Amino acid sequence: MNKAVVVTEEETVFVPEHSFADFDVDPRLKANIIRKGYDTPTPIQDKAIPHGLLGQDIVGLAETGTGKTAAFLIPLIDKVVKHVGEHVLIMAPTRELAVQIEKELAGFAKGLGFRGMVAVGGASIVPQMTALRHDPAFVIGTPGRLKDLMERASLNLSTFGTVVLDEADRMLDMGFIDDMRFILAKMRPERHTLFFSATMGKDIERLIGDFLTEPVMISVKTRETAGNVEQDVVRIARGADKFTVLADLLRQPDFHRVLVFGRTKHGVERLAKELSRAHIHAESIHGNKTHNARMRALEEFKRGRVQALVATDVAARGLDIPAVSHVINYDLPSTYEDYVHRIGRTGRASLRGKALTFVQS
Repeated sequence: MNKAVVVTEEETVFVPEHSFADFDVDPRLKANIIRKGYDTPTPIQDKAIPHGLLGQDIVGLAETGTGKTAAFLIPLIDKVVKHVGEHVLIMAPTRELAVQIEKELAGFAKGLGFRGMVAVGGASIVPQMTALRHDPAFVIGTPGRLKDLMERASLNLSTFGTVVLDEADRMLDMGFIDDMRFILAKMRPERHTLFFSATMGKDIERLIGDFLTEPVMISVKTRETAGNVEQDVVRIARGADKFTVLADLLRQPDFHRVLVFGRTKHGVERLAKELSRAHIHAESIHGNKTHNARMRALEEFKRGRVQALVATDVAARGLDIPAVSHVINYDLPSTYEDYVHRIGRTGRASLRGKALTFVQS
């Protein structure tokens, strides 16, 4: 375990080569970037945006919470503004991440005269089919729903020449490889492809080889686990009640915004209800909940109206949840990789965070 990590002054400090004012993008887009409070690019933004503006294929490897969304949205919004009729497809592994990307898009693209839409499962397909009739410049969706819309002849990708695969390793983990290949094969043969992932495995390498052309490889991964996350184990003694230990922790004043990870959908739902009965404000997020219910729970958590969000690993990737004070692994993750992504929900940007893992003796 990486317990009581201390960030020292001697650690390497990233010095960007650019500021957002340096990038050769449409002045209205630049104004929106500044209005959103962006000044200094993160490492992945600093290295990826110039290549994206040149239309080069990109493979970006970066730790969670590094600003990957802006790294691909900024050059692609500029591309849509400057090339009439350009269409961009963005694939993401979860509904929540797709919605989050669309919100970021709306902020960057305000007043630029085009629209985006979200196509995800768990929500009615009819409004999505209607939105596609308005010819959105950006279509952001999960692979399963995108394929469904294609099979219903509502989504025609033959005019799409740009695609982003965000959290590609997670999409592979979730079994979307066949859907991803089906979707990519229906796009224009000459594509601009931006590929973002936290890890690089053999399946990822094969996908890159099949669908990218001389990609620029960008890696800003510095370590496997976040350096500003203090990690520790909570040992549950034989015969002790695991739930009581959790509830006692959550009653401590510094546990103000806590992500609690469980293994199964039913277990997560039951745990959230038990916490609520114990007068700890908790919500759940898992695959059995409707899209709207998941988004409501996530929004309440982000706004600080919910102290504990109990989740399956659907919440471990890609979501931008500010100022999570603690991550608690109530159930052990299946793999070390899952562990890394879970604890990456805290200690984001320059903030410190704590991760606790329950281990029964």
